[in-house]
Amino acid sequence: MKHEKMMSAIESAIKNLENSMKALVNRDEKETLNHVWHAAADSEYALFLFSIMHQEESEGSSWKSSFHVKQVEIGPALALAQELLEEAIKNIEANELNEAYKKTWMAQRYLLEAQQIFEKRQRAEGR
Repeated sequence: MKHEKMMSAIESAIKNLENSMKALVNRDEKETLNHVWHAAADSEYALFLFSIMHQEESEGSSWKSSFHVKQVEIGPALALAQELLEEAIKNIEANELNEAYKKTWMAQRYLLEAQQIFEKRQRAEGR
C-alpha cells in the first residue's frame, strides 16, 4: 500500500515538473513557481513515506553530506529533478527502495534550489 502511495506522490511530482517546464517556456513565472511548489510538496510527502516504511539510517547517510546541488539555472534544476524522480519510480518498481529514496532526496534538493532561485529573483525585482 505504501509503495503505491510513494509512486503516486512521485508521479504527481513528475507531472507538476512537466507543467512547470511548460509554464517556464511560456515565461509564466507565477505558474512555474506554483507547479514547482507542488512538485516539492509531492516529493517531500514521498520522502515522508520512505521514512515511515524503512529506516534508511541503518545504512548510514554519509552520501547526503557528500551530495551538493550543482549551481544551475531553474530549467536545468527542474529537468534534473524530473530525471531523478523518474529513476526513483523505476527503483521502486524494482524494489530498490534505498536507491529510490536517494534519488527522491536528491530531486528534492534540486527543487529547493529552484525555489531559492525564484525567491532571489523576486527579491532583486522588489516583489
